[in-house]
Amino acid sequence: MPNPPTSPRSKYALPVSLLAVAGVAVLSLGCRADQVAHYRVPKEAAASHPDHPGHAEESMAAPAGADLPAPPVPTGQGALKWSLPKGWSAQGGSGMRYATFQSPVAGKLEATVVVLPGPAGGELANVNRWRNQIGLPPLDEAGLAKARTVLKTKAGALNVYDFTSDGQARSRTVAGYIATADGNTWFLKMTGDADPVAKARPDFMRILESIHLD
Repeated sequence: MPNPPTSPRSKYALPVSLLAVAGVAVLSLGCRADQVAHYRVPKEAAASHPDHPGHAEESMAAPAGADLPAPPVPTGQGALKWSLPKGWSAQGGSGMRYATFQSPVAGKLEATVVVLPGPAGGELANVNRWRNQIGLPPLDEAGLAKARTVLKTKAGALNVYDFTSDGQARSRTVAGYIATADGNTWFLKMTGDADPVAKARPDFMRILESIHLD
């Protein structure tokens, strides 16, 4: 029997279907591209302060990606005071850096005063951060208690830590940690190469012993 005649509609049915599928795919890709274009990339975590890398406690007050102003600088009865030994000087800071000490001792060392609102992450976390900066392993609570020396000052009990790294390139950190009645946490820290820090340590300890509140 002869084949039935083919209608023009059935002849183009398959290509039209393929075009419809292709059109849906293109629209789908376009929607996905539009979605990707509107994704927001989160900001990177806060970095250490640019003029003194490693002082991570100065960038930990604000959450990652937040552009928040520095807390108000303590004044009056909430401001920590000290006496400087002969040859030492101090400059005011900005933000969380409350002051910077200049020592007459030659060599690589830096002495700073940092104030943060609240507990500032806690004593153990900050001490382990200092240890990590000079290549030492973290402590647990028992190790923290053994490393701590409590210095009685007119501002209250100041917890003092002194760590020296191992190896030939030896670094040393001497730091005082105190929480004041107004809810702030203060860090008085000297860090650098082991020999200059050792020479400056007696004077730095005198600074720590002298701290008081107005």
